[in-house]
Amino acid sequence: MPRISLPDGKRIGPLTRFAFRFAKRRFGLVPEPIRAAAVHPGLLWAGAVHELAVERATKHGRLDAELRDLVQLRVATRVGCAWCVDFGTMLAIRAGFSVERYRELSRYSTSDAFAEIERKALAYADAMTDLPMTVTDEQVAELRAELGDAGLFELTYLVALENMRARTNIALGITAQGYTSGDQCPVPWTEQITAAAATAPDQAPVHH
Repeated sequence: MPRISLPDGKRIGPLTRFAFRFAKRRFGLVPEPIRAAAVHPGLLWAGAVHELAVERATKHGRLDAELRDLVQLRVATRVGCAWCVDFGTMLAIRAGFSVERYRELSRYSTSDAFAEIERKALAYADAMTDLPMTVTDEQVAELRAELGDAGLFELTYLVALENMRARTNIALGITAQGYTSGDQCPVPWTEQITAAAATAPDQAPVHH
């Protein structure tokens, strides 16, 4: 249960009401992180503008769209964000990605489901998400050689951004909202998070 109030359409101003309508048209439900942010309209709009800017900047960026998606979902599972996995799976289904591959994320280092560059990017995402971080010079050099400076920065930015999203949601008690429920959800978040936690023995598992 959320640890923060989630304003509805009756307790918000006209601009925030517009943001809610826009989000509902786009995603079917108003995302609970947006509802939570409505308690601070200034940061709600700062976050909305930032997310739209990142979406536009990466749409024709240096990374493959599915690689971006895989990396962010991996971060969500490592941190333990049920909402992020739920929402991210819905976006992956809409984009037509092979979401069955996501079941292999906990075994990405050995699974044939991933290309070598995907394994390297996922390992980098893990290293950035570790506490403390475990990124090495060798990792950065290998990714820079394959992705270039801009691609490396884009990857780094998206991993950091997903960490912020996931950790914010967990701190506020925001969990899976039902974007991909029942048979529509091929990536059970509990299964993924449990498997991810097993690959990070120095991190305590997250419980909801």
